Amino acid sequence: MAEHIFERLARERGITIEEMRAIISSRIEKGWNDPNPEKRAQWRRIPCKGELPTPDEWLQYAVMRIKENGRDELLRKYLNW
Repeated sequence: MAEHIFERLARERGITIEEMRAIISSRIEKGWNDPNPEKRAQWRRIPCKGELPTPDEWLQYAVMRIKENGRDELLRKYLNW
């Protein structure tokens, strides 16, 4: 079974996956509440089921945007290990 990207990022940083998810969640919350309305609007484009996007919802959105922009090569570094 392939390693999840959050597992890999956590392992590379020497932290737990829960800590990695907490870091990502904190960054999502910071962006969601950014004082700059343009930046805030960008974060609010992320589809989510709850009040804020989860790390997994953010990841799905980021991958979709990367593919839409024809930048699949950015994903290869993390998906082919």
